[in-house]
Amino acid sequence: METNTKPVVAVVQAAPTAFDTPRTLEKIDLKTREAAARGAQLVLFPEAFVGGYPRGLSFGATVGNRSSDGRDQYRLYWENAIEVPGDATSTLSEIAARHGVYLVTGGIEREGGTLYCTVLFFAPDGAYLGKHRKLMPTGSERLIWGFGDGSTMPVFDTPLGRMGAVVCWENYMPLMRAAHYAKGVQLYLAPTADGRDTWLATVRHIAVEGRCFVLSANQFARRSDYPSDYPNEFGDDPDKVMSRGGSCIISPLGDILAGPDYEGESVLVAQLDLGDIARGKFDFDVVGHYARPDVFTLLVNDAPASPVVFKTEMGAAADGNASPAPIQRKRSIEKE
Repeated sequence: METNTKPVVAVVQAAPTAFDTPRTLEKIDLKTREAAARGAQLVLFPEAFVGGYPRGLSFGATVGNRSSDGRDQYRLYWENAIEVPGDATSTLSEIAARHGVYLVTGGIEREGGTLYCTVLFFAPDGAYLGKHRKLMPTGSERLIWGFGDGSTMPVFDTPLGRMGAVVCWENYMPLMRAAHYAKGVQLYLAPTADGRDTWLATVRHIAVEGRCFVLSANQFARRSDYPSDYPNEFGDDPDKVMSRGGSCIISPLGDILAGPDYEGESVLVAQLDLGDIARGKFDFDVVGHYARPDVFTLLVNDAPASPVVFKTEMGAAADGNASPAPIQRKRSIEKE
Protein backbone atom coordinates (compact mmCIF):
# COMPACT_ATOMS: atom_id res chain seq x y z
CA MET A 1 0.00 0.00 0.00
CA GLU A 2 1.39 3.37 -1.01
CA THR A 3 1.86 5.62 2.00
CA ASN A 4 1.34 9.37 2.18
CA THR A 5 4.48 10.36 4.07
CA LYS A 6 3.14 13.80 5.06
CA PRO A 7 -0.55 13.40 5.87
CA VAL A 8 -2.66 16.22 7.29
CA VAL A 9 -4.68 15.32 10.37
CA ALA A 10 -7.21 17.09 12.58
CA VAL A 11 -8.61 16.75 16.08
CA VAL A 12 -12.00 18.25 16.83
CA GLN A 13 -12.59 19.88 20.20
CA ALA A 14 -16.31 20.39 20.58
CA ALA A 15 -19.39 19.34 22.54
CA PRO A 16 -22.15 17.08 21.26
CA THR A 17 -25.80 17.86 21.85
CA ALA A 18 -26.43 15.86 24.99
CA PHE A 19 -29.16 13.21 24.70
CA ASP A 20 -29.80 14.16 21.07
CA THR A 21 -27.94 11.82 18.76
CA PRO A 22 -29.38 13.17 15.45
CA ARG A 23 -28.21 16.72 16.23
CA THR A 24 -24.84 15.39 17.34
CA LEU A 25 -24.41 13.65 13.98
CA GLU A 26 -25.21 16.95 12.27
CA LYS A 27 -22.43 18.57 14.28
CA ILE A 28 -19.99 15.84 13.26
CA ASP A 29 -20.84 16.59 9.64
CA LEU A 30 -20.28 20.32 10.19
CA LYS A 31 -16.95 19.92 11.98
CA THR A 32 -15.72 17.27 9.54
CA ARG A 33 -16.49 19.64 6.68
CA GLU A 34 -14.48 22.37 8.42
CA ALA A 35 -11.51 20.05 8.97
CA ALA A 36 -11.59 18.73 5.40
CA ALA A 37 -11.68 22.30 4.06
CA ARG A 38 -8.38 22.85 5.86
CA GLY A 39 -6.84 19.82 4.17
CA ALA A 40 -7.37 17.18 6.85
CA GLN A 41 -7.34 13.57 5.67
CA LEU A 42 -8.02 12.12 9.12
CA VAL A 43 -10.50 13.68 11.56
CA LEU A 44 -10.70 12.55 15.19
CA PHE A 45 -13.56 13.37 17.57
CA PRO A 46 -13.54 12.96 21.38
CA GLU A 47 -14.48 10.06 23.60
CA ALA A 48 -18.23 9.33 23.88
CA PHE A 49 -19.06 12.08 21.40
CA VAL A 50 -22.04 10.26 19.87
CA GLY A 51 -24.35 9.41 22.75
CA GLY A 52 -22.61 11.74 25.15
CA TYR A 53 -20.36 11.75 28.19
CA PRO A 54 -22.78 12.19 31.13
CA ARG A 55 -20.43 14.30 33.21
CA GLY A 56 -21.66 14.95 36.72
CA LEU A 57 -24.58 12.49 36.64
CA SER A 58 -24.84 10.00 39.50
CA PHE A 59 -27.67 7.93 37.96
CA GLY A 60 -29.13 7.82 41.47
CA ALA A 61 -26.63 5.22 42.63
CA THR A 62 -25.21 4.87 46.11
CA VAL A 63 -23.68 1.81 47.69
CA GLY A 64 -26.50 -0.70 48.06
CA ASN A 65 -29.20 1.44 46.44
CA ARG A 66 -30.39 2.73 43.05
CA SER A 67 -33.18 5.30 42.69
CA SER A 68 -36.06 5.19 40.24
CA ASP A 69 -35.03 8.63 38.89
CA GLY A 70 -31.55 7.26 38.25
CA ARG A 71 -33.00 4.34 36.33
CA ASP A 72 -34.92 6.77 34.15
CA GLN A 73 -31.71 8.73 33.52
CA TYR A 74 -30.03 5.53 32.40
CA ARG A 75 -33.01 4.69 30.18
CA LEU A 76 -32.67 8.06 28.43
CA TYR A 77 -28.93 7.54 28.02
CA TRP A 78 -29.51 4.01 26.68
CA GLU A 79 -32.07 5.29 24.15
CA ASN A 80 -29.55 7.79 22.74
CA ALA A 81 -26.80 5.19 22.38
CA ILE A 82 -26.20 3.67 18.95
CA GLU A 83 -26.10 0.18 17.54
CA VAL A 84 -23.16 -1.04 15.44
CA PRO A 85 -24.03 -1.44 12.64
CA GLY A 86 -27.11 0.73 12.55
CA ASP A 87 -28.61 3.99 11.34
CA ALA A 88 -26.02 6.16 13.09
CA THR A 89 -23.08 4.22 11.65
CA SER A 90 -24.65 4.53 8.19
CA THR A 91 -24.79 8.30 8.68
CA LEU A 92 -21.18 8.39 9.85
CA SER A 93 -20.16 6.39 6.77
CA GLU A 94 -21.92 8.94 4.59
CA ILE A 95 -20.15 11.81 6.34
CA ALA A 96 -16.73 10.19 5.85
CA ALA A 97 -17.46 9.60 2.15
CA ARG A 98 -18.95 13.04 1.58
CA HIS A 99 -15.81 14.74 2.86
CA GLY A 100 -13.32 12.10 1.71
CA VAL A 101 -11.63 11.59 5.09
CA TYR A 102 -10.81 8.91 7.59
CA LEU A 103 -13.38 9.64 10.29
CA VAL A 104 -12.82 8.36 13.82
CA THR A 105 -15.19 9.15 16.66
CA GLY A 106 -16.04 8.06 20.13
CA GLY A 107 -19.57 6.83 20.69
CA ILE A 108 -21.75 5.03 23.17
CA GLU A 109 -22.57 1.64 21.67
CA ARG A 110 -25.65 -0.32 22.72
CA GLU A 111 -25.66 -4.10 22.51
CA GLY A 112 -28.52 -5.82 24.27
CA GLY A 113 -28.87 -4.31 27.71
CA THR A 114 -25.28 -3.10 27.95
CA LEU A 115 -23.59 0.11 26.84
CA TYR A 116 -19.96 0.32 25.74
CA CYS A 117 -17.64 3.28 25.30
CA THR A 118 -16.56 2.63 21.73
CA VAL A 119 -14.38 4.19 19.03
CA LEU A 120 -15.61 3.81 15.45
CA PHE A 121 -13.40 3.95 12.34
CA PHE A 122 -14.54 4.89 8.81
CA ALA A 123 -12.57 5.14 5.55
CA PRO A 124 -12.73 7.98 2.98
CA ASP A 125 -14.97 5.88 0.73
CA GLY A 126 -17.42 5.46 3.58
CA ALA A 127 -16.42 1.91 4.46
CA TYR A 128 -16.82 0.97 8.11
CA LEU A 129 -13.42 -0.34 9.19
CA GLY A 130 -14.14 -1.52 12.71
CA LYS A 131 -14.27 -0.49 16.34
CA HIS A 132 -12.48 -0.48 19.66
CA ARG A 133 -14.43 -0.98 22.87
CA LYS A 134 -12.88 0.60 25.94
CA LEU A 135 -11.38 -2.22 28.00
CA MET A 136 -11.51 -0.53 31.38
CA PRO A 137 -14.09 2.14 32.17
CA THR A 138 -12.77 4.49 34.84
CA GLY A 139 -14.32 5.03 38.26
CA SER A 140 -18.07 5.67 38.07
CA GLU A 141 -18.04 4.91 34.34
CA ARG A 142 -18.12 1.24 35.37
CA LEU A 143 -21.69 1.76 36.57
CA ILE A 144 -22.94 2.61 33.06
CA TRP A 145 -20.45 1.03 30.62
CA GLY A 146 -19.50 -2.58 30.05
CA PHE A 147 -15.95 -3.88 29.51
CA GLY A 148 -14.49 -4.47 26.06
CA ASP A 149 -12.29 -7.47 25.28
CA GLY A 150 -9.08 -8.10 23.39
CA SER A 151 -10.84 -8.77 20.09
CA THR A 152 -11.46 -5.05 19.50
CA MET A 153 -7.98 -3.58 19.68
CA PRO A 154 -7.39 -3.06 15.95
CA VAL A 155 -4.57 -1.24 14.23
CA PHE A 156 -5.56 -0.41 10.65
CA ASP A 157 -3.02 -0.20 7.84
CA THR A 158 -3.95 2.91 5.83
CA PRO A 159 -2.19 5.16 3.30
CA LEU A 160 -1.83 7.72 6.10
CA GLY A 161 -0.10 5.26 8.41
CA ARG A 162 -1.10 2.51 10.83
CA MET A 163 -3.77 3.87 13.15
CA GLY A 164 -5.38 2.58 16.31
CA ALA A 165 -7.19 4.06 19.30
CA VAL A 166 -6.68 3.92 23.05
CA VAL A 167 -9.36 5.71 25.09
CA CYS A 168 -8.78 8.13 27.94
CA TRP A 169 -7.35 6.37 31.00
CA GLU A 170 -6.69 3.19 29.04
CA ASN A 171 -3.59 5.22 28.21
CA TYR A 172 -2.40 4.64 31.77
CA MET A 173 -2.36 0.88 31.11
CA PRO A 174 1.26 0.26 30.04
CA LEU A 175 0.56 -3.25 28.77
CA MET A 176 -2.18 -2.00 26.49
CA ARG A 177 0.18 0.61 25.11
CA ALA A 178 2.78 -2.09 24.51
CA ALA A 179 0.25 -4.17 22.56
CA HIS A 180 -0.38 -1.24 20.23
CA TYR A 181 3.32 -0.55 19.81
CA ALA A 182 3.81 -4.21 18.87
CA LYS A 183 1.13 -3.81 16.18
CA GLY A 184 3.20 -1.03 14.65
CA VAL A 185 0.87 1.88 15.46
CA GLN A 186 2.01 5.13 13.87
CA LEU A 187 -1.07 7.30 14.35
CA TYR A 188 -1.97 6.70 17.98
CA LEU A 189 -5.46 8.14 18.54
CA ALA A 190 -6.37 9.08 22.10
CA PRO A 191 -9.95 10.35 22.36
CA THR A 192 -10.49 11.39 25.96
CA ALA A 193 -12.65 13.07 28.58
CA ASP A 194 -9.61 14.18 30.64
CA GLY A 195 -8.81 17.89 30.62
CA ARG A 196 -6.44 17.88 33.58
CA ASP A 197 -3.02 19.52 33.39
CA THR A 198 -1.46 16.06 33.68
CA TRP A 199 -3.02 14.86 30.42
CA LEU A 200 -0.58 16.77 28.21
CA ALA A 201 2.31 15.11 30.02
CA THR A 202 0.67 11.73 29.46
CA VAL A 203 0.27 12.04 25.70
CA ARG A 204 3.74 13.52 25.27
CA HIS A 205 5.18 10.56 27.16
CA ILE A 206 3.25 8.11 24.97
CA ALA A 207 4.49 9.77 21.79
CA VAL A 208 8.09 9.50 22.96
CA GLU A 209 7.66 5.99 24.37
CA GLY A 210 5.98 4.62 21.24
CA ARG A 211 7.82 6.83 18.75
CA CYS A 212 4.44 7.57 17.18
CA PHE A 213 2.22 10.55 16.50
CA VAL A 214 -0.42 11.02 19.20
CA LEU A 215 -3.70 12.74 18.40
CA SER A 216 -5.79 13.57 21.45
CA ALA A 217 -9.33 14.98 21.21
CA ASN A 218 -11.38 16.13 24.20
CA GLN A 219 -14.71 17.89 24.45
CA PHE A 220 -15.05 21.55 25.28
CA ALA A 221 -18.46 21.72 26.93
CA ARG A 222 -20.40 24.30 28.89
CA ARG A 223 -23.44 23.80 31.10
CA SER A 224 -25.56 25.13 28.22
CA ASP A 225 -24.59 22.09 26.12
CA TYR A 226 -26.69 19.94 28.46
CA PRO A 227 -30.47 20.02 29.04
CA SER A 228 -31.75 22.69 31.46
CA ASP A 229 -33.12 20.00 33.79
CA TYR A 230 -29.84 18.05 33.80
CA PRO A 231 -29.10 17.10 37.45
CA ASN A 232 -25.40 17.55 38.14
CA GLU A 233 -22.83 18.96 40.53
CA PHE A 234 -21.93 21.94 38.31
CA GLY A 235 -25.02 24.06 38.95
CA ASP A 236 -27.18 25.94 36.45
CA ASP A 237 -24.89 28.72 35.18
CA PRO A 238 -25.07 28.22 31.36
CA ASP A 239 -21.50 29.52 30.93
CA LYS A 240 -20.00 27.11 33.44
CA VAL A 241 -17.25 25.08 31.73
CA MET A 242 -17.86 21.39 32.37
CA SER A 243 -15.07 20.08 30.12
CA ARG A 244 -12.22 22.42 29.21
CA GLY A 245 -10.64 20.54 26.32
CA GLY A 246 -6.88 20.37 26.03
CA SER A 247 -6.87 18.64 22.63
CA CYS A 248 -3.48 18.37 20.96
CA ILE A 249 -1.27 16.68 18.36
CA ILE A 250 2.19 15.43 19.40
CA SER A 251 5.18 14.25 17.36
CA PRO A 252 7.21 11.04 17.96
CA LEU A 253 9.86 13.08 19.76
CA GLY A 254 7.34 14.80 22.01
CA ASP A 255 7.06 18.09 20.15
CA ILE A 256 3.66 19.78 20.34
CA LEU A 257 2.42 20.26 16.78
CA ALA A 258 -0.99 21.70 17.70
CA GLY A 259 -2.67 22.74 20.94
CA PRO A 260 -3.29 22.20 23.72
CA ASP A 261 -6.40 24.33 23.47
CA TYR A 262 -8.32 25.24 26.65
CA GLU A 263 -10.22 28.24 25.28
CA GLY A 264 -13.26 26.80 23.49
CA GLU A 265 -14.42 24.75 20.55
CA SER A 266 -11.79 24.37 17.85
CA VAL A 267 -10.44 22.22 15.05
CA LEU A 268 -6.69 21.67 15.40
CA VAL A 269 -4.84 20.71 12.22
CA ALA A 270 -1.24 19.60 11.65
CA GLN A 271 0.82 18.13 8.84
CA LEU A 272 2.83 15.10 9.94
CA ASP A 273 6.17 13.87 8.68
CA LEU A 274 6.07 10.09 9.01
CA GLY A 275 9.85 10.09 8.59
CA ASP A 276 10.00 11.32 12.18
CA ILE A 277 8.96 7.83 13.30
CA ALA A 278 12.09 6.22 11.86
CA ARG A 279 14.21 9.13 13.11
CA GLY A 280 12.85 8.49 16.59
CA LYS A 281 13.33 4.74 16.50
CA PHE A 282 17.00 5.21 15.64
CA ASP A 283 17.74 5.25 19.36
CA PHE A 284 14.56 3.84 20.93
CA ASP A 285 12.21 1.09 19.81
CA VAL A 286 10.30 -0.15 22.84
CA VAL A 287 9.22 -3.40 21.14
CA GLY A 288 12.41 -3.80 19.12
CA HIS A 289 16.05 -3.11 19.87
CA TYR A 290 15.24 -1.49 23.23
CA ALA A 291 13.21 -4.50 24.44
CA ARG A 292 14.45 -7.35 26.64
CA PRO A 293 12.21 -10.32 25.77
CA ASP A 294 14.55 -12.59 27.72
CA VAL A 295 13.39 -10.74 30.84
CA PHE A 296 9.97 -9.29 30.00
CA THR A 297 7.23 -10.68 27.74
CA LEU A 298 3.58 -9.80 27.25
CA LEU A 299 0.82 -12.27 26.36
CA VAL A 300 -2.22 -10.64 24.74
CA ASN A 301 -5.53 -12.52 24.61
CA ASP A 302 -7.15 -11.12 21.47
CA ALA A 303 -9.92 -13.73 21.21
CA PRO A 304 -13.55 -12.64 21.68
CA ALA A 305 -14.80 -13.27 25.20
CA SER A 306 -18.47 -14.20 25.13
CA PRO A 307 -20.41 -15.12 28.30
CA VAL A 308 -22.51 -17.61 26.31
CA VAL A 309 -21.07 -19.81 23.55
CA PHE A 310 -23.35 -22.19 21.67
CA LYS A 311 -21.72 -25.39 20.50
CA THR A 312 -23.22 -25.10 17.01
CA GLU A 313 -21.56 -21.71 16.61
CA MET A 314 -18.21 -23.32 17.35
CA GLY A 315 -18.56 -25.77 14.50
CA ALA A 316 -19.58 -28.86 16.46
CA ALA A 317 -21.15 -31.76 14.60
CA ALA A 318 -24.91 -32.22 14.82
CA ASP A 319 -24.51 -35.18 17.17
CA GLY A 320 -22.54 -33.06 19.59
CA ASN A 321 -19.60 -35.48 19.74
CA ALA A 322 -17.13 -33.64 17.54
CA SER A 323 -14.58 -31.28 18.99
CA PRO A 324 -15.37 -27.61 18.50
CA ALA A 325 -13.57 -25.82 15.72
CA PRO A 326 -10.68 -23.64 16.86
CA ILE A 327 -11.38 -19.98 17.40
CA GLN A 328 -9.86 -17.87 14.66
CA ARG A 329 -7.60 -15.21 16.12
CA LYS A 330 -7.73 -11.68 14.72
CA ARG A 331 -4.77 -10.44 12.75
CA SER A 332 -2.70 -7.92 14.66
CA ILE A 333 -2.87 -5.41 11.82
CA GLU A 334 -6.17 -5.22 9.97
CA LYS A 335 -6.30 -4.23 6.35
CA GLU A 336 -8.78 -1.75 4.99
